[in-house]
Amino acid sequence: MGKKFERKMLRLLFLVGIASFIKLVRKPPVKDWFIIFLLKSYIASFLDNILVKKGYLKYPVNLFKTFDISVLFSYLLFPVSCIYFNQVTRNSSILGIILKSILFSAPSTLAEDWIEKNTKLIVYKKSWTSLHSFFSIASTFILVRYLMSLIRKFAAKQSGY
Repeated sequence: MGKKFERKMLRLLFLVGIASFIKLVRKPPVKDWFIIFLLKSYIASFLDNILVKKGYLKYPVNLFKTFDISVLFSYLLFPVSCIYFNQVTRNSSILGIILKSILFSAPSTLAEDWIEKNTKLIVYKKSWTSLHSFFSIASTFILVRYLMSLIRKFAAKQSGY
């Protein structure tokens, strides 16, 4: 597949990401969804930057040529999926959260694996594999979910004063 197709694919994913974001943040509590979006963006870009600098990943075709990381993934698609994950796990048990993180991470990993094998949007280097992607995606879902539970507890304590 050529760069023209890959850029069209990125533009389509960008539009899907924006539409999904607008749909997801309309549900209350809006403040939580924006916090999750920003937390996930920060964590994803931080980790992605480390992995690119260490030579594990490369993004040869990117919408924004200034960045070495996938801005679309780190700042839109991944955070949007994390909002949805947090919405569906809001009242889940710990086991439910872990199982749902697996259910959310598997399709994302499979899509990334297909993209890595069939396009130049992402290239795995050194010893990076889809299994590494799966665990990093799942662990960041759980990490953001845990951080949000802490934020909610602190906010509840403060509002009680």
